[in-house]
Amino acid sequence: MEDRLEIVCGCYEQILFGYQVQPEAEQWTATADFTNHAHTASLSVVAVNKRFVASGSKDETIQIYDMKKKVEHGALLHHNGTVTCLEFYGNTHLLSGAEDGLICVWNTKKWECQQTFKAHKGQVLSLSIHPSGKLALSVGTDKTLRTWNLVEGRSAFIKNIKQNAHIVQWSPNGEKYIVVVQNKMDVYKLETASVIGTIDNPSRISSVRFITDVLLAVAGDEELIRIYDVESQKCLCEFKAHETRVKSLYSFEHEDTHVLASSSSDGYVKLWKLNLHKLKSAPMLLCEVSTSARLTCLSVWLPELVDNKEKPSTHTAAEKDECPKKRRKVPEDKDENDDAEEAGKVQINKKRKRTDKQKKQNTD
Repeated sequence: MEDRLEIVCGCYEQILFGYQVQPEAEQWTATADFTNHAHTASLSVVAVNKRFVASGSKDETIQIYDMKKKVEHGALLHHNGTVTCLEFYGNTHLLSGAEDGLICVWNTKKWECQQTFKAHKGQVLSLSIHPSGKLALSVGTDKTLRTWNLVEGRSAFIKNIKQNAHIVQWSPNGEKYIVVVQNKMDVYKLETASVIGTIDNPSRISSVRFITDVLLAVAGDEELIRIYDVESQKCLCEFKAHETRVKSLYSFEHEDTHVLASSSSDGYVKLWKLNLHKLKSAPMLLCEVSTSARLTCLSVWLPELVDNKEKPSTHTAAEKDECPKKRRKVPEDKDENDDAEEAGKVQINKKRKRTDKQKKQNTD
């Protein structure tokens, strides 16, 4: 098992950064690994699984980056509008949402769009996959919270909310989920689909991450990070993390250590060691990296952790019903056939050029 991890972060300057981190006893070290300028507009979201990094952008594309070979793997072209959210389910599927109101289900072996939901009348702002892989939640600009049955490929439940929620997220055990509207977080219980508590943050919330099933890290439009107990809705800890507002958070475990990653408009990415038994004290800074860029999104590639995610016990509807429209293929995941892989990349690039040419003709 590899004892390494990689910070991946995107920025307004259209670049995806990769920094390889070497965990050590107290102070971790981070070194620049790659920069990938695959987009033609600012990056909006980044997601990871065991092998790939997916980045979404205002240029309407999803770029796939192979972390094993450190090469671009191809582009997914289906959405019309900014790609606003991406989330992998293990090593089998990727879900994407965008300003066009669509949620797409991608098979990560052949990289085909196998299912498309017209999820919201407006934009899709956030989505989250249940740990079982059978359900997904989404929120959009039509003031609705929608539950999706991924096994049958249909909408399971629609809840109207008073304002546009911009973040939705499941707890690690899937028993609770949170819905964020401006500076408020409603905590829902899955069994009853009812609100069991509300957390008021002092500023508008930009990112949230569950650390455990009951602890939630929250970043707002300020330099502070707060940790809340979702059961009591109380703030257990707050600390100054950056010089300007914190944009993104990501949490993970490494050798029984809870680590929180944060990125900011100040261009820094920082890793914090959390002591869950002494939350009232500020966490220890493990390492920091200056990207000299205006960061927008963040994730951490950690193969040994992603491997622990269970695969769905049943086939999703995406595996049964392929989407017939706008199918874009990325080469199959076969290490032994690099020639076919390269040919596939050329094919994708040609399709992308044709699509860009058609858009230009339509505009003219």
